[in-house]
Amino acid sequence: MSTLSDLVYAQGRSSEADVEWLHRLAGDGQLLADLAFADIVVWVPTADDSFIAVAHTRPSGAATLFYRDIVGDLVRPQWRTQVNDAFTQLRIVDSASPDWFEETPTRVRAVPIVRALGTDSSAPVVVGVLTRHTNLGEARTPSRQQITFNDCADDLFGMIATADFPDLAAPTSPRRGAPRASDGLIRLDVDGITTFASPNALSAFNRLGFDDELEGEDLLAVTTGILPANREFDESLPIVMAGRAPWRADIEARGVTVSLRTIPLRDHRTRVGAVVLCRDVTEIRHQEQELITKDATIREIHHRVKNNLQTVASLLRIQSRRTHSEDARDALTHAMRRVSAIAVVHDTLSEGLAQNVDFDDVFNRVLKLVAEVAASPNTRARTRKTGTFGTLPSEYATPLALALTELVTNAVEHGLADKEGEVEIIAERSEDRLEVRVRDDGVGLPEGQVGRGLGTQIVRTLIQGELSGTIDWHTLVGSGTEVTIDIPMRYIERAPH
Repeated sequence: MSTLSDLVYAQGRSSEADVEWLHRLAGDGQLLADLAFADIVVWVPTADDSFIAVAHTRPSGAATLFYRDIVGDLVRPQWRTQVNDAFTQLRIVDSASPDWFEETPTRVRAVPIVRALGTDSSAPVVVGVLTRHTNLGEARTPSRQQITFNDCADDLFGMIATADFPDLAAPTSPRRGAPRASDGLIRLDVDGITTFASPNALSAFNRLGFDDELEGEDLLAVTTGILPANREFDESLPIVMAGRAPWRADIEARGVTVSLRTIPLRDHRTRVGAVVLCRDVTEIRHQEQELITKDATIREIHHRVKNNLQTVASLLRIQSRRTHSEDARDALTHAMRRVSAIAVVHDTLSEGLAQNVDFDDVFNRVLKLVAEVAASPNTRARTRKTGTFGTLPSEYATPLALALTELVTNAVEHGLADKEGEVEIIAERSEDRLEVRVRDDGVGLPEGQVGRGLGTQIVRTLIQGELSGTIDWHTLVGSGTEVTIDIPMRYIERAPH
């Protein structure tokens, strides 16, 4: 399905600022639909003077009219005049009589979507039209809550038509558990006095410790009275509870956390009251805290593993220096290098908790380590990496880094032994494969020696066993060696997380 941005830009009549405004409004589509007990559709003009639907939200507390998504559809003939009048005349247009939609009586309201131009309100920009489609087939005597919700919706529709809503100063990307109209709604007058509180809103404040009725009370005074005196609270809380700014805050008391969102109500830029949405998010915040604790624990484990591996590498280095046997010294040095390479991977993993890792960063650090350790006093090896590995699952970082460590080490120690040369690592990433070539310009390996050493056996085990890949050696005596690793990306993508 095309996104809102794709559909809007495809019409060729909207700017980036228009799209941002429409995105903000569509983000509150669920709030508008729930307050109005109706379907909410956002339309933008097309090049041929029609309108196309770019967003659609169904109400959660009422029957929807559109059982199929109408995003991407052109405006229907019976709504076109009404939508066009709202767009061209900058006014809210209500249907004169019930509109029938698939044998269901409906009432349609068209609201021009006007974008603010900073402080200059003399030249408004109309970027689209919002329509409210109310199902009259289930009409019944409205409750006081439904009347209040509809009044709040009408206030917001009026603000949309005067560029007072949405408010770009309001925070975006709310935390998990953002309050909705059904979770609890409080209506305030211009002085911050509660004129209506839904049962869910009253229940939330009761759980916080307030045991009276909210209506007629100063919401800021109520909140201040139930918060623990010795606990710091969000500095934005006073303006949120007084309905003065479009902001969000959490209040916590008696082990209960309630999330709040304030929407100031304005009439032509003049504040006339506010809507405060509230939701008990105690369990959600507990879960978030548990995740933070677990993430911190995992990060600390990676860090400790890295430190322990570095300690082991240091012990192996000390032992190798005190060993008189040349073979034992070489074995200890190789073991130290392998442990150090694994430590580098864990050091990278300890810096973040993502399931994927930037392997280019990991390998650059491993390559520097290998070049320093593998080169002998008479060997001058230059290492160079070309191409990009890209992002790989973290569980594949260790075997691949260790395998490449072995290959680069072999190229330096054997291919460039006692001479100057270059080792090049070439990475080629495609949609379905990762190919890595390790090439040196040394003397090359004699035929029959490939695959006989411990390092080569380790590489085969890591590439073929853990990465389900293939490895191939190409040797030309006197012209160097090239080792090719081929890993199917489907195995990487299906790696368990």
